Amino acid sequence: MAKDIIHKIKALLGAPDIQMEPVSKLIIGLGNIGDKYIGSRHNIGFRCVDRLAKLSSITLSQRHHHALIGQGVVGGVTVALVKPRTYVNESGKAVTSLLTRYNVSPDDLLAIYDDMNLPPGKLRLRSGGSAGGHNGVKSIIEALGTQDFARIRIGIGRPPPDTNDIQYVLGKMTLDEMNNANDTIEHATEAIIYSLTENFDAAMNRFN
Repeated sequence: MAKDIIHKIKALLGAPDIQMEPVSKLIIGLGNIGDKYIGSRHNIGFRCVDRLAKLSSITLSQRHHHALIGQGVVGGVTVALVKPRTYVNESGKAVTSLLTRYNVSPDDLLAIYDDMNLPPGKLRLRSGGSAGGHNGVKSIIEALGTQDFARIRIGIGRPPPDTNDIQYVLGKMTLDEMNNANDTIEHATEAIIYSLTENFDAAMNRFN
């Protein structure tokens, strides 16, 4: 009983959950915390992780420093599904903290995020490369000291002429965009599961 009470108090305070089990893969969706960012283009990585969690019956309820985490099995692989509690441009803090906590390497990381350089509905799987102008990915690369980690980029398209990049990515999706994004998220979760049951190279060949 006392342990349950302590656990609940820690959860309320946002204290790290120390009952973490070993995992083989970290699957991290990028996004901004806070209700005002729900439905924004920049939070499509969060939505992808939420969808994968629902499909896999994983609850994102553990807190560890800079992240909200759910642990379970996806495609026969033990994973931690992660939504950073930092803002997007500080995503590297959550990633490095969790790599250390789980004692895994950047090779075991998969990041999912929005990409203005791809049209809406388009997926691109890559095993490495530059940030491509995405501040969250830039933060991860700087924190890790390497570009060599898997990522799934989800296209959101370019902003209209009268809207700057920041306004666009932080802005809410239209109804048409939301419906299109829902289909793309389903496709992305399929790619993630396939990359775990097979391997990431096979997933790139199939889904790119």
